[in-house]
Amino acid sequence: VQLQASGGGFVQAGGSLRLSCAPSGGSFSRGALGWFRQAPGKEREFVAALRGDARRTYYSDSVKGRFILSRGNADNTVYLQMNSLKPEDTAVYYCAARLVWHIHYYNPENYNHWGQGTQVTVSS
Repeated sequence: VQLQASGGGFVQAGGSLRLSCAPSGGSFSRGALGWFRQAPGKEREFVAALRGDARRTYYSDSVKGRFILSRGNADNTVYLQMNSLKPEDTAVYYCAARLVWHIHYYNPENYNHWGQGTQVTVSS
């Protein structure tokens, strides 16, 4: 599965951005597609995940209520709508996929397909 991530940019605190992740060459319909982020000097951390078969979404506590994960109707593109952005949301954001569901969806080690990162910068 190849993943094409896009949509990063620069925004002021309180603003919004929408990231996109377009998978090709495979399906995560029985697995998951997740978003992770990594700030300089920090470990990669879980942001959100979409379970393919149940279409259930999961969020980290730090983004719950501000970020919304959705899937396009016409294709498999997954969107991460990020609202009320904070400076601490600044990071490189990565989308990742696994073809079979794993209960530890929040662990980046459980994903074996990764897209290129997209930079999100939030100014105070």
